[in-house]
Amino acid sequence: MLSVKTLISNFFLLITICSLSSCQSIDERNSGNIINRDAELVLQTLFEIDPDTISIYKNASGTLIIPRITKAGFVLGGAYGEGVLRINEAPIDFYSLASASYGLQIGAQQYSNIIFFMTEEALQKFRVKDGWELGADAEVVFRDKGYSLGISSKTISKPVYAVVFDQKGLLAGTSLVGAKFSRLIR
Repeated sequence: MLSVKTLISNFFLLITICSLSSCQSIDERNSGNIINRDAELVLQTLFEIDPDTISIYKNASGTLIIPRITKAGFVLGGAYGEGVLRINEAPIDFYSLASASYGLQIGAQQYSNIIFFMTEEALQKFRVKDGWELGADAEVVFRDKGYSLGISSKTISKPVYAVVFDQKGLLAGTSLVGAKFSRLIR
């Protein structure tokens, strides 16, 4: 049986390897301009996958686009990503997503996440609460394969709608449950 010290050491080794696999420097990766550029590319990818999401984007009060979330785990796990909140297609604020998990897990994965705030009230709740989490008022769709997500602005019934897509890597259990979103100063 592995000791807790060995598990923690392996976890941090896995996180370090994942971090080093990126070819961008930390300053460049965290730059607001880079986040905006990557957010636009990811948004266009979603529109290509499912053109119906264009109407959702245009009807949303605000959209949080997190181009790349990295999740890794070996019993203990964690995920982190940075993105931009857009209102009327203009970048307003930058946010981070962070989560920790414990349980049967091993591997690493990167994925994209876009959250549509369909009402002003939902957007306001998100913006005023540091450490905001997805709740019962949110609908989450995970796109693993196929082309259409089967959604449109007419089929959405919740005030918050999240799409997770473009998964790369191997890690069972991609989830937004327990993820906290916090405002960044850029």
